[in-house]
This record gives sequence, structure tokens and C-alpha cells, in this order.
Amino acid sequence: MPSTQQITLFHTPQTRSSGALALLEELHAPYKLHPLNMKAGEHRQSPYLAINPMGKVPAILHGDALITEQVAIGIYLGDLFPEAGMTPMVGDALRGPYLRWYVFYAACFEPALVDKAMKREPGPVAMCPYGDYNSTVNTLVAQLSKGPWLLGEKFTCADVLWGSALTWMTGFGLIEAVAPIKAYVDRWNTRPSVKAVADIDAGLKKSLESAGAG
Repeated sequence: MPSTQQITLFHTPQTRSSGALALLEELHAPYKLHPLNMKAGEHRQSPYLAINPMGKVPAILHGDALITEQVAIGIYLGDLFPEAGMTPMVGDALRGPYLRWYVFYAACFEPALVDKAMKREPGPVAMCPYGDYNSTVNTLVAQLSKGPWLLGEKFTCADVLWGSALTWMTGFGLIEAVAPIKAYVDRWNTRPSVKAVADIDAGLKKSLESAGAG
């Protein structure tokens, strides 16, 4: 499927789908937004549940390809736009670490952070998919200490996911902004895509609120 074909992003402003929007901006991909008003419950109504039965954003539609889940969307889009230079391709020594850190986010890091935030007991280390919270966070901090980006000097699509997520998590106090995390978040937030998404989201949020009030 040609990468020139427009991508539809199902998006609610100032949610985790803002990270997918940032990635589209970073890749200079052709896209259009399909806004969802979560306050009106549009993400839980039949039309969107046909897109994603989980009722969550983001989701993207590219031709006949429908993709949900942040990590799957990131890997798909990165591979779709190799000319952007943000994706180590198969055969590149960084491809394995790139995939590892994408999957580590969904399989280990976010579950560990949510368990801690919800004050839930994760269960025995041997049964817990992320092992234990401290090991999970320490593994990330050790990697970020090598900086400036997750894979060293090379900025990749995975940094869009991690930069967006860590900005949100440190902002809400879900994880301590120790020096390597703070430096990484600060670097991420200097990128033009961050301001672009903030501007898009601010305008879209206002539009959705006005529509809801009407």
C-alpha cells in the first residue's frame, strides 16, 4: 500500500492519541483527523466500537488496514515511512533494540506504573509480566542515561511514544523525574512536533467543547 495514501487518525485531544498525532507530524505523513468527543461518550458508541471494540484511542485507518494499540501504530507508521529515517529497518543492528523498547513500554513499563498508581499488588515476581516495579524503572533509567535518545544518538519513532508518555507521567507525578528522565523529557519537548500537536489539540478541544455546548 503506498505511503502517499492518506491516513485517518481517530483522535481525542490531550489523550494518548496525541502521541500518534506527534508521530504523524514527525514523519511528515499525509493524514486527516477523525475527532472523537469522549465527554459525549463517542468512543463508547457503536460507530467507534466497530473500529476499536476496546473503545480507546488511538486507532488509524490506512486504506483497508485498520490498526489499534499505540505500539502497533508506531511500528506500522515507522515502517511505512522509511524515508523519514526514524525507523531502523530489518538488517540494521538497532532493529532489535528498537522493537524491544517499543514492546517494553506496553508489556512492562505501563503495567508497572498503573499497578503502582492504583496501589495494586502486582503478585509474585515469577508470575508478574514485568517482574517488579523497581527493576522496570531502573532498566529504563539505565537506558536513558546513555542518551540523548532511547537508542543513543539516533532519534526513532520509539522516542515519540516514550517522550509523550514520560511527559504525561512525570507531569502527573506517576514517576519521579530523576535526572535521566527529566533530561529526556526536556529534550523531547523542544521538538517542533510537540508544539504542533499542542496547538492542534487546543483548537480541537475548543471545537469539541463548543459542539457539545450547542
